[in-house]
Amino acid sequence: MGETTTLPSMRIGFQGEGRSYSHRAVTQLFPDADHVGLASFASAFHSLRDADVDRLVLPIENSTTGSVLPVLDRLTKSRARVIGEHLVEVRHALIGVPGATLQQIASVHSHPQALSQADYKIEQAGWLPIPTHDTAGAVRLLAEHGDPSEAALAPPETAQEHGLVVLASDFMDRDHNTTRFVILALEPVEIPDDANKTSFVFATAHTPGALALALTELGLRGANLTRLESRPSHEAWKYRFFADMVHQPGSDGFKSILEPHPATMADVQILGTYPAA
Repeated sequence: MGETTTLPSMRIGFQGEGRSYSHRAVTQLFPDADHVGLASFASAFHSLRDADVDRLVLPIENSTTGSVLPVLDRLTKSRARVIGEHLVEVRHALIGVPGATLQQIASVHSHPQALSQADYKIEQAGWLPIPTHDTAGAVRLLAEHGDPSEAALAPPETAQEHGLVVLASDFMDRDHNTTRFVILALEPVEIPDDANKTSFVFATAHTPGALALALTELGLRGANLTRLESRPSHEAWKYRFFADMVHQPGSDGFKSILEPHPATMADVQILGTYPAA
């Protein structure tokens, strides 16, 4: 018998530590891959650029707080392309050390996105929100400190792993709290037959009604815009628009909307065409 060749497992990068919501998204999408936790969004993009990972899974939007701007802005400066998306329901738990009570809590540690998703509840309780690099990392730090006046906002399953307890469940401002993750790759990817969603960036002329004309033309071509957001461009006081749209599937569906580019749009940058979650 000949030698058996073992193919290397894909390396999938995410921002944060194990047991975080990002880690949950990675394990749901790529259960058999090697999962690589990265300290920041910047280091995640660098790892993909340097081929240290084969794919990235990063949060880009939350149903409570909107866009994850550090990811959104870096997309336009990188060669990464969106090849898929995935939704993760986010149900935060307020975690504390054994024996702690809600009345003792003075500060709450978590990722800035998680803290913003429970902003009203934290404010009403009079607690100090303290940003950390990751939800699961906040729980680990809480266990190391052992301080009953500190709490962490994180997935509930992280508590038992570190010998901590859940002080309150479903600790967020809106029950529908869900995060949309995108799968990023570097290599060119052909548009799949079932790809019916495109993320792109564009600019318009500084003339009255320019944006309205661009959106009208997209609508007449059959695009259903599901998101539109303005962000500063490289020039002061000039803006670009990030958009997501749903359209007929496949390459023909994409071309019917954006080839040729509408005359009212400039500097069009395609971030990816992929199946909608």
